[in-house]
Amino acid sequence: MPEKYATSAKSALMVLMLANREVPNVELKDTYKISLVPKDRDPVNRDKLLETSKDGRRLVHKITDKGIEWCMTHLVESDLPSRVGPQARVNQELLRRMVPFLRDRGLLVEAIRSRGLEELIRQVYLELGDGYQDWVRLAKLRPRLDGAGRDEVDETLLKMVRDGSTHLVPSSNTKVLTDEDHAAAISIGGEDKHLMAIEES
Repeated sequence: MPEKYATSAKSALMVLMLANREVPNVELKDTYKISLVPKDRDPVNRDKLLETSKDGRRLVHKITDKGIEWCMTHLVESDLPSRVGPQARVNQELLRRMVPFLRDRGLLVEAIRSRGLEELIRQVYLELGDGYQDWVRLAKLRPRLDGAGRDEVDETLLKMVRDGSTHLVPSSNTKVLTDEDHAAAISIGGEDKHLMAIEES
């Protein structure tokens, strides 16, 4: 497959595919050492592999379904360097069999975008709040969990509490609680908890 995009753009697409969320430009640079400058970014934006928008003063990037398709095709069709060992070659052969199978059944993008419920809870929590340790209403969190069942969500939240990273508390002002707050509450020790906070790991 012809190499038509800069290395930084291809690396950013792979990171965004694995992250499965919007990633700020500064995170690409600070965490992944990817400098996605405009001349490298513009071609993947133009080809609709990547969506770039502004969140306040910062740039954020999100991979598209077309971008995921490109990444998987690139992984399958690109030639491995001669120095690569047998494990990498076996992994690529596995991809060469799995990707067409999932693509032919319309499941490729869904498979890549799938994620664990705990990861999804953490992502939605950060989207709703002002960072770690901020209190977020369960009534706002639950509707954004891709249709996950209540029992599954409760079980995951309780596991996160046991792990020590998450805190659930009742609202200190019961007068402001809505019907949605009461319905979304999780009962622990006979007490309804309406708010959650997650500590930065």
